[in-house]
Amino acid sequence: MAGYKQRIADKLLERKLKGKGAVLIEGPKWCGKTTTAEQVAKSVLYMSDPEDMKANLAVADISPRKLLAGETPRLIDEWQIAPKLWDAIRFEVDHRENYGHFILTGSAVPPRTDEIFHSGTGRFAWLKMRPMSLYESCESTGGISLKALFSGLDSVIAENTLTLDDIAFLICRGGWPGTLGMEKDIALDQANDYYDAVVNSDISRVDGVSRDAERTKRLMRSYARNQGSQATNTVIKEDMRVNDSDTLTEDTIYSYTNALRKIFVIEDMPAWNPNLRSKTAIRTSDTRYFIDPSIAAASLGLGPEDLINDLNTMGLFFETLCVRDLRVYAESLDGNVYHYRDKSGLECDAVIHLRNGKYGLVEIKLGGDGLIDDGAKNLLKLRDKIDTSKMKEPSFLMVLTAVGKYAYKRKDGVFVVPVGVLKD
Repeated sequence: MAGYKQRIADKLLERKLKGKGAVLIEGPKWCGKTTTAEQVAKSVLYMSDPEDMKANLAVADISPRKLLAGETPRLIDEWQIAPKLWDAIRFEVDHRENYGHFILTGSAVPPRTDEIFHSGTGRFAWLKMRPMSLYESCESTGGISLKALFSGLDSVIAENTLTLDDIAFLICRGGWPGTLGMEKDIALDQANDYYDAVVNSDISRVDGVSRDAERTKRLMRSYARNQGSQATNTVIKEDMRVNDSDTLTEDTIYSYTNALRKIFVIEDMPAWNPNLRSKTAIRTSDTRYFIDPSIAAASLGLGPEDLINDLNTMGLFFETLCVRDLRVYAESLDGNVYHYRDKSGLECDAVIHLRNGKYGLVEIKLGGDGLIDDGAKNLLKLRDKIDTSKMKEPSFLMVLTAVGKYAYKRKDGVFVVPVGVLKD
């Protein structure tokens, strides 16, 4: 497809198709799932095509296998509106030779899982797509590779060209592929439109439960204020109650946040639980994040200038941007991103843990010598707490920054890397 920008998910999809009969690509609307799948699909069924949707649903209910006929890999786009397709595809995979027969894409978890009778184990592979990282959108130079850091890279040097103003814009624009190439003010509008669609429609359509748009707005504003924290539903409820009724309950909060998870608007970060030298109690609560920082900015009605004028707030939004990128890069390395916090208050913003047991510790700071020093001290303190007789030493310690002319390695061994030079 003309103008298609390569995604890190491209190679992951190619690999998974070689080992499974079907691959499910999940992620938020407008993040590029269908376009990525179309690059390798030989035939396509668009389940939500308005002209054919009723007919597709009728056939899916009566004889779903008829929808699966076509050259492979066959893309079934927005499959979740007809959950019966899942078992039909599983059955078809069982009775075909070789691999790579189907690609499914979905921007929501199926509302009716009672129509699915098989987990798909052994037949399906899962791939989660998120909005573009800065490297994928060509805003990062890619001078420093996360893979190289895990491989024992000893020295680094790379020049960063992104300014604080650039970062503020990229936070508010987000990683939505459709915004690339737009005029800046038009690109910024897109996150606001996305937010409006979530609160007015998507949060209710996901499972057919009617939810109040104003209450959804209040919840998303509270989530944005609490991003990067382990705020409980109780904290969020009390934050919302300033402008909500006394009937607001934690069950309501759970219902709304669960719906936002099902449409991949929020993606909380689990806690990391390492082996430590001392018996330090580790906090196990998830950390609150949106899947893209632009949704948080839209939730609070903030633009780039607002962030520049309040750097403390910008630091929270920058953390969400970095977490998004680290998740994209980590997935390409067969890893996940976690958060660490213990009872003493020692925190680590991101722990990238690979399946092979390697891990790296990351602190996220806007920049400046004082903040970088603080981040490095935290990393070194956590490193010294880890019991390396029971687990590996960290592959690297990194302070990930918004600004700074160069990436470099400090005398204490901590890497300082602007996000504008990082890649997978």
